[in-house]
Amino acid sequence: MSEQLTLYLHKLSPYSQKIELALAEANAPHRTYQVDLSNKPEWFASKVNPVGKVPVVTYGGPNVEPDDPSPLSAKIAESNVILEFLADLYPDSGLLPKDPVLRAKVRFFMDASNKHIEGSCYAFILGRESYDNILKGIEFIQELLEEGGDFAVGDHYTIADACISPLIARLKVVTETDLGRFPVGMGYKLGEELKGPKFAKFMKYVQRILDRPSLKQTHDEEFVITSFKTRFTERVQ
Repeated sequence: MSEQLTLYLHKLSPYSQKIELALAEANAPHRTYQVDLSNKPEWFASKVNPVGKVPVVTYGGPNVEPDDPSPLSAKIAESNVILEFLADLYPDSGLLPKDPVLRAKVRFFMDASNKHIEGSCYAFILGRESYDNILKGIEFIQELLEEGGDFAVGDHYTIADACISPLIARLKVVTETDLGRFPVGMGYKLGEELKGPKFAKFMKYVQRILDRPSLKQTHDEEFVITSFKTRFTERVQ
């Protein structure tokens, strides 16, 4: 692949990690640029993403440094849009199946992950609601997992897995450290709930995701824990 691809990301961003996972799975050559979201460079909004969010990828155009992006390169934002772009860019990676039915299942799983788990997960971590909706969302996702299948859709890792993996990694941190703005002990309690037989199929899937080399490569658990400790200093007893 001769065209240059650069990923603009933030290390703590789960949305950025989705893209890192897909790039790792595709073994795609690329460059990365860490964006300081608390002190974004002026050129980022004017030349990369007017909204000022990460992740963003630039693709094509002349060979330039990441901090001097070319107006001739394509700028692609929104994590799930980027995931599909990468799957199309690297069709041999299997990130998106060739079969149209399986492709639809991948997209449905991604949509379900966004609608049924993502919002509830972050709302719980930020202390805005209980973990009940997380469990309901996991029940919904668990029903989508095929018996005997290793991944979200069948036996091959796809962008559906990349979409949900950052959530799984952060739930592991929350349930093992009890770090969050929720009442003390609720993270541990959520972890105990997930260990029950009701969620056995989902937890087997979780373990396969956590064991995946691409997850280990892109997830700095100690950094996440340290960041959570810094952010969640005030707790409800």
